[in-house]
Amino acid sequence: MSKKHKTYTTEFKAEAIKLIEANQGNVSETARQLSISMQTLSNWNTKAKARTLAGTKQYSPDLNALLEENKKLKQQLKIAEMEREFLKKAAAYFAKESQ
Repeated sequence: MSKKHKTYTTEFKAEAIKLIEANQGNVSETARQLSISMQTLSNWNTKAKARTLAGTKQYSPDLNALLEENKKLKQQLKIAEMEREFLKKAAAYFAKESQ
């Protein structure tokens, strides 16, 4: 016989995350209180902190998209700043050489 896989609602997961916070972050105690696997609860907690667990206050698909876009824009800005710095040095070098 195979073990039946239990599915939890997003509301239950959100409440479990709130209970972890109420227990000062003690995942094992919260798992014991809810009679669920500590690993399952730990996975939910990790996802909630990463803002990818639906039903928690941290989760927002729009927010996740904005955070990704922000990360890409910061990378592009860093590259542009490096290019600008290189061009400044090149311009100074050629200006000095032409004199």
